[in-house]
Amino acid sequence: MTSGFGKFVATVGMLSAIVGTTLPAAAQSGAASWYGSGHRTANGERFNPNGLTAAHRSLPFGTRVRVENRRTGRSVVVRINDRGPFVHGRIIDLSRGSARALGMGGTSYVSLQVLN
Repeated sequence: MTSGFGKFVATVGMLSAIVGTTLPAAAQSGAASWYGSGHRTANGERFNPNGLTAAHRSLPFGTRVRVENRRTGRSVVVRINDRGPFVHGRIIDLSRGSARALGMGGTSYVSLQVLN
């Protein structure tokens, strides 16, 4: 027999898991990396390494995201057109052009803000 408190805790746990997966980047911070090669992106367009694009695991294609480099304070608006990153602990993969605009070398700590 489950107590009322146990049901409450289970419900809150499930809700937090659902909210965490449906709003992944509304105010997300973490490690970002960049990539500079590829033929096609996950949405089918030709990859432009110098473009202001990025890969995110769950945001819809076409979403515009402001990415801020927390170390330098520089920011850039990118369009999601690919899936990734596939390395544990990273929240976004930026095209080489986006990373250059942020002043990134390798990986950097960034914050994301969804614009649309």
